[in-house]
Amino acid sequence: MIGTIDVIAMGEPMVEFNQTREGDGATFLRGCGGDSSNFAVAGARQGARVCYLSAVGNDSNGLLLREMWRAEGVDDTYVRIDEEAPTGVYFVSHGEDGHRFDFCRSGSAASRYKPGDLPLEAIARAKVLHLSGISLAISTSACDAGYRAIEHARANNVMVSFDTNLRRKLWPLGRARAIIWDVISLSDICLPSYDDVVQLSNLTDPDAIVDRCLRAGAKIVALKLGSSGALVADATQRHRIMPYPCKAIDATGAGDTFGGAFVARIVAGDEIETAGRYAAAAAALSTQGYGAVTPIPTARQVYALMGENTAAESGATA
Repeated sequence: MIGTIDVIAMGEPMVEFNQTREGDGATFLRGCGGDSSNFAVAGARQGARVCYLSAVGNDSNGLLLREMWRAEGVDDTYVRIDEEAPTGVYFVSHGEDGHRFDFCRSGSAASRYKPGDLPLEAIARAKVLHLSGISLAISTSACDAGYRAIEHARANNVMVSFDTNLRRKLWPLGRARAIIWDVISLSDICLPSYDDVVQLSNLTDPDAIVDRCLRAGAKIVALKLGSSGALVADATQRHRIMPYPCKAIDATGAGDTFGGAFVARIVAGDEIETAGRYAAAAAALSTQGYGAVTPIPTARQVYALMGENTAAESGATA
């Protein structure tokens, strides 16, 4: 990628096997996933110039991810190939209590990423650096690389975007709390999920959670509330974003879609309320298909849904 990068996303890409309703639940759809990769695709489908930063194995799963990024217009120039480690995979199963994830990621190529692997000049050319709690939790070396990337971004006036994405199986809650709150303090855009921050703060009121993130140092907070929508705020304004109607069948990656769409619109110059409403529409559309990547909508689809919803609210007819 030559010139300015709108968003450079850093983390662990994975190949996904998502259970479908076919074959009495014995059929799984192979696709691509990983929170920061989903975020990157969501941003690219909204028109942002996105670059991805990670490592994959020299295997068919790594090749699948590379083919997907290139098809989506996500620059993979800075994705390393690790000849000694595999690409991580995970399985998604669905039941009455929602979806369940089972991961096979120990020793993955991305978990072996280290500070010396960072393309510092590319980070300095970006408008936003994005990473998540998972980006920091997969290994000590990956965490160190994340901190080094943040340090370099801030030194070069690059905004930092951070999604909490707490995964208790990856690290002890005490360590997660310490690192996640520290990175929130370094973030320009904080994208917490409600369930995450309840565990990280013992707060349950959405406004109190947003206040906590702002006090920690985040400049913009977009709190994801799942089926209840979102709450977006900065130091001077706060807006409750209502959810868009949808026929949800699989919520895998919906939060990543929200984040990628939100940051893409902030980079494009939207105010936080406008970006929040757009991101909520994108997230709603992403739940209407199986898998993390395939259902992510394009900008045209998002604007169509927003227009339809506006018409319905006003009582207009086609």
